[in-house]
Amino acid sequence: MINSVAIQGIKGSFHHIVAQAFFQENVEIKEYLSFDAAVQSLLNGQTDTVIMALENSIAGSIIPNYALIDVNKLHIVGEHYLDIQHHLMALPGQRIYDIKEVHSHPMALLQCKAFFEDYPHIKLIEANDTADVAKQIQDKQLNGVSAIASDLAANIFGLDILAKSIQTISHNETRFVVVKRHNSEITKNEINKVSLKFELEHKRGSLAAVLNMMSDCKLNLTKIQSLPKIETPWKYAFFVDVTFDDYNDYNKAKAILKLMAQDFKILGEYKNAKQ
Repeated sequence: MINSVAIQGIKGSFHHIVAQAFFQENVEIKEYLSFDAAVQSLLNGQTDTVIMALENSIAGSIIPNYALIDVNKLHIVGEHYLDIQHHLMALPGQRIYDIKEVHSHPMALLQCKAFFEDYPHIKLIEANDTADVAKQIQDKQLNGVSAIASDLAANIFGLDILAKSIQTISHNETRFVVVKRHNSEITKNEINKVSLKFELEHKRGSLAAVLNMMSDCKLNLTKIQSLPKIETPWKYAFFVDVTFDDYNDYNKAKAILKLMAQDFKILGEYKNAKQ
């Protein structure tokens, strides 16, 4: 059965690369302009899966995507870490000194800002998607315009790479999650990472008590992210990722956490991609 996978952006984007790498089989890629639209396609049954960027090693968490997973009662069934390499590309025959404008996603521009200090003649312009800029350059035969995108985008849209790996920090990794309507599709013996959400009373030591309990149950906290509850000022929901060696340790912690916390929710049970 061919999986239909929703991505934010178009083919050639980093989300497309992750879809290919994670499934390693024939998948039907469906392109959406926003994460909201991609998630809606999943809720409507138009797609089976959504690939969503959740955090970057430089820029941090993508907060709205945590909320999308939570509010729509979706489940993380897998994860993939991608080494993000930003390349500068343009129509064949162009040189970097021919380029007057560079268009790309704001995050890509930010991560490559230092590179352009040596080229003050180039204007940086924000766009919605890295790969879509590459497509527009080819479709409209735009001379003097360059994109920052993946090498896959350069291959798909027939552009030449003028400069490789122009990001300021060479190790630039993004964590993507694979999201479906239902929870884990693997056995308990294979599960060694979970994503949880809970709320705590606003009192001294409440979070510390939970973290100590997790440590006592041999869980390794790999991520903690707080989100304010809009309807309740100064109250927060916590999103945490934990890894473990024994599912029974997690099961014990889960039972205790249900008693200690409020609005406890399992967002996903899956394999740790960092092993």
